[in-house]
Amino acid sequence: MISRKSVITFGIVSIPIAMYTTKQDNDIHFNQLHKDDNSRIRYKKTCAHCGKEIKADDIVKGFEYDKDKYVVVTDEEIEKIKTEKEKSIQILHFAQLNQISPVYYDKTYQAVPQAGGEKAFELLRAALMDEQKIAIGKTVFGTKDTLMAIIPREDGMLISTMHYADDIKGLQKQYATPEVSEQELAMAKTLINSMDTPFDPSKYQDEYQAKLRELIETKISGKEIVAAEPDRDVKVIDLMEALKASVEKAKKDKETA
Repeated sequence: MISRKSVITFGIVSIPIAMYTTKQDNDIHFNQLHKDDNSRIRYKKTCAHCGKEIKADDIVKGFEYDKDKYVVVTDEEIEKIKTEKEKSIQILHFAQLNQISPVYYDKTYQAVPQAGGEKAFELLRAALMDEQKIAIGKTVFGTKDTLMAIIPREDGMLISTMHYADDIKGLQKQYATPEVSEQELAMAKTLINSMDTPFDPSKYQDEYQAKLRELIETKISGKEIVAAEPDRDVKVIDLMEALKASVEKAKKDKETA
């Protein structure tokens, strides 16, 4: 499903694109119930003045410019003041992919070229891929100037909305940095390399959601919920010995896989 259509612009080049959401909700969701009779809890929107229940079609946007005084602004009026430039994704500059901290990324979309933009789209993707760069741009999403990162992939391009610097908290939690020996560092690197495999997202599942679904099915069938087995209490006494044991375990796991 297309989330929205836009145009990527840089220099005098314009690339029409469609943006598709990349996430779907597979989580188990619970409803709120009244504990006395298990009836659903409903939330109603009511008018503070007349007390009537309000439908979605009866709701408009209002800005309070003075105490209890509002000016109503429609979606059409908000769109009317946008220029074509603000509706497009303007590339501001290019940057190295590893220069961007992950904390700045928000929602991710798949970008797909529209009719007439295929060649320019592929040219931008291939050039960014070869140079290992991403494009930083901005557009107006709703009522806000939104930063965006255009990220090349082997099979297309992704667009991720980004937070502004003011939106991100500084790393406030500091910790004392202990000294590590060359031997300890070498062993840690060995462990990392022994567990180094290409990232394949299809290999990962939300195992806890599966346990939660099993719990629900157990409850429906009227069976008793059995407590999970407690984890073994592993105490790390010697860091080097723990690293060596971890390396050996990683090697065995890799051989088994």
